[in-house]
Formats: sequence, structure tokens, C-alpha cells
Amino acid sequence: MNDAPRLGARSAAAGYPGRRVIAGLDLDIEPGRLTIIIGANACGKSTLLGILARLRTPLEGRIELDGEDVAGIPHRRFARTVGLLPQHPTAPDGVTVAELVARGRHPHRGIFQRWTPADAARVDEAMARTGVTALAGRPVGDLSGGQRQRAWIAMALAQDPRILLLDEPTTFLDLAHQLDVLDLLRDLSRTRGTTVVVVLHDLNLAARYADDLVVMREGRIIAHGAPADVLTEETVAEALGLRALVMPDPLTGAPLVVPVPTGDDTVAPPFVPQGPVKRGNPT
Repeated sequence: MNDAPRLGARSAAAGYPGRRVIAGLDLDIEPGRLTIIIGANACGKSTLLGILARLRTPLEGRIELDGEDVAGIPHRRFARTVGLLPQHPTAPDGVTVAELVARGRHPHRGIFQRWTPADAARVDEAMARTGVTALAGRPVGDLSGGQRQRAWIAMALAQDPRILLLDEPTTFLDLAHQLDVLDLLRDLSRTRGTTVVVVLHDLNLAARYADDLVVMREGRIIAHGAPADVLTEETVAEALGLRALVMPDPLTGAPLVVPVPTGDDTVAPPFVPQGPVKRGNPT
């Protein structure tokens, strides 16, 4: 049985003055699994992640960590358990990659506690896993978008949280590096038992990598479960206003979303592979 902490929302509402982005939302994140949140722009995905990470205070309801309202949890204790990579992180001018990644260790060190070999090992491991070791001495501001994103992910990994929240972590990355990042996040959940929650736009990558999908529309959750159970043509239409075919991916067996061009009434039947496919085992 996974003993990872449980994170959830209870009747949560959040938004801005005069506008609620989400309201009356209930959600339980399964411990030790990779959960991906999908939905149209402005449907409340990032707002939900923000209240789960305690960046925002719910207007109503509460966010719970192992049944405890996170509003009453001391900041350092919460940061040791829950890590966040926001959508548009910023670093001070001149800070190097190594210095940025090292900041991930701050929740684990007291005010007067010295840097330890264990801290250094965590930083080195995080940079190696994200492929930024060779960039350690370079200022973050001098990096390309993809390099910068990998440095931020390294910082989140150095924090060594038991729950890791990421808002669009594949932004600025080419497809090969997107797959690398998602492979890494899946590996964290499966080998370390880390609970990983990701906001993602790409439906097919979400379906391929998620253990659980949370599908949102206009501030509410319209489906939550295994990708094969929830990513249907009807759900895609409701969440995104998109007409699409949903069929098994011939490589992985995960749902594959194929958009139908507007006005196309002559859609070919789904492709069904003949015989077992040996490559791309999603598990």
C-alpha cells in the first residue's frame, strides 16, 4: 500500500474579484500516481493547481493534505512535502543553473544549517536527470527556452518532494525533450512513489503517460479516471468543443485523439492494427 501523503480539494472555489474560475470543486489525487489535468484554455486548470500548491487561497472550501487543511500547515513543512513548478517561473538576474537548482534544497535546511554532501548529491542528481549538468555555470537568463525549462525542472526535483505539481512543464521543449520530461515524471511516480500532478495541453501525450486523467470544463471536473475510461469522443467534444475520433494508439494502446476537420462528413473508420504490437508498452 502506498504511504504517500494524500492531496485533495473539498468544495473548493477560487478565482479573482468578481469572477470565480472554479467553484464547488472536489478532487482526490491518488498517491504515487501520475495525474494529468487537461481541458480548454481558461477552464481553470492552472487555478486548480495554484490552490493545490497553496499559491492561492480558496475563496470557499479547503485544500487538504492527509486530511489536514493546508492553511494551517507551516510553510517549511508544506514545502518539504509539496513542490511546484509554475507555468512562467522567473529567476534573479545572473543566477547560474547550479545556484537555481540548489534553491530546491532550501526547505530541507534550517536557517543556520550548513550545506551538506547529501544536499550536493541531490542537486547533482537532479541536474544529471534533466540533462543540465554541462550548463551548471551558465546564467539561467542566457539559456534557450528549452534549456531554461529543464533547469527549473531540475530545481523542482532537487527539492525531493513527495508530491510534485507542474504547470505545463513541456512548454518551450521540442517533442524529443517533451517525451524525456514525461518519461522522467512517470519514472518518479513508479520508482520513487512520488505523486505527480501535471497540467498539460497535448491530449495524446496526456493519454499516453497519465495513470489518471482529470478533464475540466468551465471550472468543473467533467471526468476523472483512467485515460481509456474517460477520454472518449463525447468527453473531447464537451471539454474542448472538438469533433474527433478516439481510437487505440497502434503503439501503446492508449487512447489516440484524431481531430476531424470542420465540415468533414466523410470520416474513415478507425485504424485497427492486425495482431499484437510489441513496441511502446505504456506500462
